Amino acid sequence: MLNKRFFPIALMVFLFASILATASENPVKSKPVDMPDNVKAIIEKSCFGCHNTDSKNDKAKEKLDLKTLGDLETPKMIHAFKEINEVLGENEMPPAKFLEKFPDKALTEVEKKTLMDWANSQAKGLMK
Repeated sequence: MLNKRFFPIALMVFLFASILATASENPVKSKPVDMPDNVKAIIEKSCFGCHNTDSKNDKAKEKLDLKTLGDLETPKMIHAFKEINEVLGENEMPPAKFLEKFPDKALTEVEKKTLMDWANSQAKGLMK
């Protein structure tokens, strides 16, 4: 009688352990974010200081963490690119208070357009 009860429990434990082992062997893979050198240079100059995992600006890195952008699920990544495009178009980034202290971080119109075009093309590419 003990064997009849033990077998289903042992089978469930084995299956659960197998699922856990498979999940740890196949973690969610990051999607590469295509960032041309000109885009990377603009981001490093004006964005990365606040929008990265190591930033002290919790609000900024919570909104957008450029270090982990490629780890997002596709719908969230598309949303992030659309959000980048929107805040740049509304001149919300970099914030005015930030630019008072660091005017050299301001985006030129050409840099803003470059980032907006890049974000838009990335979002469109992910929607295919």
